[in-house]
Amino acid sequence: MASSAVTVENDGSVTEFLDGVTHPVRRRDAFTVLALMERATGEPARMWGTSIVGFGSYHVVYASGREGDWLALGFSPRKAATTVYLMDGFEDRADMLARLGPHTLGSSCLYLKDLTTIDLDVLEELARASYAAVVGREE
Repeated sequence: MASSAVTVENDGSVTEFLDGVTHPVRRRDAFTVLALMERATGEPARMWGTSIVGFGSYHVVYASGREGDWLALGFSPRKAATTVYLMDGFEDRADMLARLGPHTLGSSCLYLKDLTTIDLDVLEELARASYAAVVGREE
């Protein structure tokens, strides 16, 4: 996923954004994911654009020569599901995904409808592993 001119790290209030989520399950889950990702990364939450909460960043250089910074790990409480951004994708993570509970996947997106139906320890394990892979940090 590449950053666009709109989706950049900014000084927006994460708490105000999450407090404004209207869907009660997404709002509840957002605060759970916030704490989980802070533990997994040791990084403070930052807004990226107007609707993504990110943790850490990394520099991306494309074959075209275009480059920019992007969040290393993040999430967004979307209408249909909480979207978790695992920037290194899901290769070699089938065992964790099998233990996670109900979810669907996109290219680097993990979609979760209700955190009460998943194993939060596994979600934290996924978050920690993805973050470490993206920022080049050993686990």
